[in-house]
Amino acid sequence: MTDAEPTTPGFNRPQGLDSRLVPKIIKVVSRLNVAVYRATGGRIGGTWRIGSAFPRGVPMCLLTTKGRKSGLPRTLPLLHLIDGDRVILAASQGGLPNNPLWYLNLQAAPEVTVQIRRDVRRMRARTADPAERAELWPRLVAMYADFDRYQAWTEREIPVVICEPIR
Repeated sequence: MTDAEPTTPGFNRPQGLDSRLVPKIIKVVSRLNVAVYRATGGRIGGTWRIGSAFPRGVPMCLLTTKGRKSGLPRTLPLLHLIDGDRVILAASQGGLPNNPLWYLNLQAAPEVTVQIRRDVRRMRARTADPAERAELWPRLVAMYADFDRYQAWTEREIPVVICEPIR
């Protein structure tokens, strides 16, 4: 293995990642996680323990966006990083080639709701500018090392999203 290989887009990309089945599986698992998270206030479903998060776990929140086409609320579980009163997210979608739909939704309607455990916050989401991303991306990777792997699997730059309280 050379030093260049891990940063080459598509390097060691798992076979089948682009399968049409992958987003469907993600959708079903996400819906189940949202239901359990809401029912238990995040006691169950509030910690991700897969991949580099095993065994210690990484905190999850629920993000609710407004569907850009339907106008309906769309909620999904995401890993998050707390930065003061801000909530930081990575639009990684496991290294899939396209940005996740939730990211497209918040670009169209940036007012979102973030639930951390039982705390529900109205927030405004925006994409981190290059300087903010340069500061936040290493912190996200320190929290969940697989984000770096996901970045290596895709040609797109994974967006970092900053959710700030609506004042």
